[in-house]
Amino acid sequence: MIRYSCDMCGRSLVPDEDDRYVVKIEVYAACDSMDSDCEDEEFINDFEEDDDEEMENLDSDEMESLEYKTFRYDLCSKCHSKYLQDPLSIKSIRRGRFSEN
Repeated sequence: MIRYSCDMCGRSLVPDEDDRYVVKIEVYAACDSMDSDCEDEEFINDFEEDDDEEMENLDSDEMESLEYKTFRYDLCSKCHSKYLQDPLSIKSIRRGRFSEN
């Protein structure tokens, strides 16, 4: 039998009793192209050569970790609701944890 637990709060999720939500996140490099109308093409070529040299020094595992990464999380219904309200935790980062003196 497969056992699930919430990856946010750690609560055990019973398959027939609890709702379980799956969050899948993909992270990859954006493929925005540069304008080809640039006046200083020599600078661009030098930049691309330097970038190519750095990429050649990386092994395949490092290269893959830079290009594409996936994450998968199981959430209980309570954590699912919290996640949908602030998926990047921006509100909690901005809110400092200061004591009231």
